[in-house]
Parts: sequence; structure tokens; C-alpha cells
Amino acid sequence: MKKTTVLFIPLLVLGVSYACHHSSVSSDSRIKAIDSLRQAGFEITDLHAHLKGGLTMEQLLDHSRNTGIRYGVAINCGIGFPVHNDSSLRAYYDQVKDFPVYHAVQGEGREWTSLVSQETLGLFDYAFTDAMTYTDAKGRRMRLWIPGEVFVDDPQEFMDYLVTKIEEILSTEPIKIYVNPTYLPEIIRDHYDELWTPERMDRVIGALVKNNIALEINCANKIPSAAFIKRAKAAGVRFTLGTNNSGADLGYLEYGVKMIRECGLNPSDFWLPERNVR
Repeated sequence: MKKTTVLFIPLLVLGVSYACHHSSVSSDSRIKAIDSLRQAGFEITDLHAHLKGGLTMEQLLDHSRNTGIRYGVAINCGIGFPVHNDSSLRAYYDQVKDFPVYHAVQGEGREWTSLVSQETLGLFDYAFTDAMTYTDAKGRRMRLWIPGEVFVDDPQEFMDYLVTKIEEILSTEPIKIYVNPTYLPEIIRDHYDELWTPERMDRVIGALVKNNIALEINCANKIPSAAFIKRAKAAGVRFTLGTNNSGADLGYLEYGVKMIRECGLNPSDFWLPERNVR
């Protein structure tokens, strides 16, 4: 028994030591990748962060200092959310306005534009939304990330309606960024490349160009695809990076870094709010 115990403890310690070292090396390599892009002229900025999962503004700023990533912090605004009108949105703004981050509003559902005034939205650096909440042609309200609230009677018809809805959102809602772009519900997600045809891509890209809206490279869901990004770049669309964190882990924008390299993006391909944050 003594021999077994003596042998086991060093191996356990060695395993823990290796795991910690491996994690440190991995973290260091991701920070080096960010530093490399910054040296090449990129302003590495995550414009889609949330104070969720216990994450505080102080922790976010610590992560920013450690990684070199600048941040835009968004509050969700819509029916069923704590922030859902001018007074609650202004109260939130007063709480965060002095922190050295960009301040954003994420519009939830298609009703959000009727809940807050343009004057109050004007306090913020930018607003953004996605196409993950809407009512379909049969009057069924869908939230695409919740399997029990998704109705796909026919995948092709679903896609045609979704693309039309995206075009409508980009043409009518007061946003600067289309986030969570090309998101598909779990039931059809494995057919992403088949369903996002070149024609459908080009319809969305055309709406982005027409309305001068940036396209988010979403690092949580790893969308849109490289093929979509390359087509968007060729059309003159500008991009942003976004985590859309659901908890306290902000990560290192790995998918965004990968797409910058794989798709040949340049610093001039990215959009940033006008206000300078340092």
C-alpha cells in the first residue's frame, strides 16, 4: 500500500502540473495571436459582450487589460427583459456610462423599436440585433435557440422566410451590426452549408450593403461560415467581432482570429463606433 501511495501522489501532482502548464501555454498562445494582429494594425474589439453569469464590469476590464481586447458591453432590451422602456434603459446607462467601454443596446424581438425612443438610443454608442426571434407566416412566435419554440415544416420554406425576415430587419431597425448572423436552429443546423445557398447569402449581403450595417463574426457560435465572410468582404461589407457570452467566460475571440487569417481580412474591413475608448 505504501508503494502504491507514494507512486500515485507524484503522478497526480505531475498531472495537475501539466494541466496548469498546458492551460497557461494555451492562454499565452491566444494572447500572442491577438498581439500579432494588433501589431498589424487591427483594433481587436469584442463589440458583443454581456454582463452575465456573474461577470462584473471590473472583471471584464481586468480581462481586457490581460488580453488586449477592447470591449463593447450590451444590455438586452425587449419584452420580458428587465430593460424594456426609456426609463429602465436610461437607468442602466447612468450606471455604466463612466466605464471605459463602448455602450450598446441589443434589441430583442421585433417589438423592441416601439419600446424605446431614438433619443434614448442616442445615448449609446450603437445598437444591434439578430434574427433569432420573430413570428412566422403561420403566426407562430419563434426563438430559434430554444428547440421547443422552433417550427420547421419544410427546411427550404423555413429558409426562404428567414432570409426575407433578415432583409426586413436590416432595412427597418435602427442598428449598426447584424449579430448572431446566419444562425440556424438545432434541428437543421447540420445542413448549414446546404441551406445557406449563394443566392441566400447574397440577399443578406445585399441588405447589409444597402443599409450600411456591419456583419458580426460570432465567436461563440462560430458563424457565419468562411464562405459567407469571403462573399461579404468581396461586396464591401464591414465586420465586427463578438463573443455573445452567456456566462462569465469571455474567451479570446479564437474564431474571429481564425477568420481574419483564413478570409484575408484587413484592418480597414472592420467597423468600430465613432467614440474612442481607451
